[in-house]
Amino acid sequence: MSISQLHIRPFEAKDAKAFRELNEEWIAKHFGIEEQDRITLGNPELSVLQPGGQIFMAFDGEQPVGCCALLAAGPGFFEVAKMAVSPAYRGRGIGRSILEYTIAQAKTLGAKTLHLASNTSLPDAIHLYESFGFRHVPREQVPHSPYTRSNVFMDLQF
Repeated sequence: MSISQLHIRPFEAKDAKAFRELNEEWIAKHFGIEEQDRITLGNPELSVLQPGGQIFMAFDGEQPVGCCALLAAGPGFFEVAKMAVSPAYRGRGIGRSILEYTIAQAKTLGAKTLHLASNTSLPDAIHLYESFGFRHVPREQVPHSPYTRSNVFMDLQF
């Protein structure tokens, strides 16, 4: 499947279903949906946007193909979370494009540090983060992750 018109833009209310479905697909496949997933994916406007975060959606034409969230974690501090690419679109650089866009947007929001929590069973994602300069840090150096699946912790400082 080729990408005809990839574009990335900020989340709109009509994107809530796609944001939830894109994330539920990979989480259910690799782990299992946890309570914090239900909260974040069930009401992204309340759980991500209202506290000062952002969500970015990637589209191939009108088809939602990926997403990434920035969760506000304090002044100049954001968490990269809920990054997903539709299985049918993986391997086409969409994840790289979404992450690049998310990092650029974080900088415009005044971010000094980005952090994330991942899992060793997602080596492609970890490699992508490393390629952007994220470095592995001890769990104690990032805010508590509410996810039992988290066993990799990384940050990127500007």
